[in-house]
Amino acid sequence: QVQLTESGGGLVQAGGSLRLACAASGRTYAMGWFRQAPGKEREGVSCISINNGDTTYADSVKGRFTISRDNAKNTVYLQMNSLKPEDTAVYYCAIRRTWACGSSWSRAAYSYWGQGTQVTVSL
Repeated sequence: QVQLTESGGGLVQAGGSLRLACAASGRTYAMGWFRQAPGKEREGVSCISINNGDTTYADSVKGRFTISRDNAKNTVYLQMNSLKPEDTAVYYCAIRRTWACGSSWSRAAYSYWGQGTQVTVSL
């Protein structure tokens, strides 16, 4: 059983930046970030593979968010710039069942989930 602990969420004004971190207690594979806004389905935001660092992004965050990882620390990061009110959500990190990210954002493709961290972007 691997535990994931997210940190770095908070309140920021539109146009601002936040950096989320997710620390894993054990071995990981590809890792992803998801988010869930009130009344909406959880959606995939970004993913990073473990072997070659390949990354994928949802269209809504391309060019604004950057995912990275430190394998030595079992930690993945999400740098979020140019934040918009529509980015407001609880952000979750998760470990994918495979080394690579693939093309699917299906939650079934991920085995472990963190508890989430709130990101609120105000006007």
